[in-house]
Amino acid sequence: MNSFFQGTGEAIIHYGASDFTIMEGGAYVTCATTGDKIPLEMLRYWNADRQEAYKDAAASLEAWKKENA
Repeated sequence: MNSFFQGTGEAIIHYGASDFTIMEGGAYVTCATTGDKIPLEMLRYWNADRQEAYKDAAASLEAWKKENA
């Protein structure tokens, strides 16, 4: 396992268009829609413009709906 995934705290991430960069190591990031902890190895959805992470496609869609209401 990558050493950046170790630890128990929240990671600091910079979200790009097709990938992300771990700025400060940690075990998880927080979903912007639900507030759930997302383990870094499970992170698949984010918005690079808003610099937000989402736990799944449904949470991503919910954020998009709020932004475009």
